[in-house]
Amino acid sequence: MAKRARGTTRPGQRRPIQRVARPAPGPAPTVAPEGLSAAEVARAAELEATIVASERASRTTTRPSARPGTGEPAALPQRRPGGSGRLAVEAAEEYQYVARDVRRIAVVGGSMFVILIVLFVVLVAAGVAGH
Repeated sequence: MAKRARGTTRPGQRRPIQRVARPAPGPAPTVAPEGLSAAEVARAAELEATIVASERASRTTTRPSARPGTGEPAALPQRRPGGSGRLAVEAAEEYQYVARDVRRIAVVGGSMFVILIVLFVVLVAAGVAGH
């Protein structure tokens, strides 16, 4: 007896995805958008060049160009906390909260203990409890 074919899928399964090859990403097209004149495109390019130049200038002014007291340039840029350094900073901030919570727990527990002792002394003095 021949096996009956049910198409490409079995019950409860999806059909295979038909993938279409996409073109490789390349450089952005240099064609001006519709509705813009050549003067507007030139002005936009000029503005973009100005913005890029100001960003580069701001990056170089924020970094120290020389070590204090010496005329030599800085060998390495300042390192921002990252990795284990960032983790240490976050842990230090978290430990402040933990320490505050532990102090609150100690104060509440201690005050409850003092209240129980005072209550016991009052009950013994009143003759309600005790031997």
